[in-house]
Amino acid sequence: MSAVAPVRKEHPYVVRTPGTCGGRARIDGTRIAVWFVVGAIVRRGETPEELVEAYPHLNLAEVHDALSYYYDHRDEIEVDLRDQEAVWPKEA
Repeated sequence: MSAVAPVRKEHPYVVRTPGTCGGRARIDGTRIAVWFVVGAIVRRGETPEELVEAYPHLNLAEVHDALSYYYDHRDEIEVDLRDQEAVWPKEA
């Protein structure tokens, strides 16, 4: 019997799909982009629980994985956030 090494996926709930959310990182099975999660939690101070309450099709593991992805790929997600702010500027 041979041992099979487990396949490790760094962020199991985060995917990038050309043509979906502009190819940006998002929570698998949704159109919730990682930049959106980061904007809500890191920038606006919402809690992961509040985000799940507002978007009940998400679960805490997915939200925390999106945050983990952000911390592993901060430069990429910061560019996504700046791109979104250019399209949707903050209200005065």
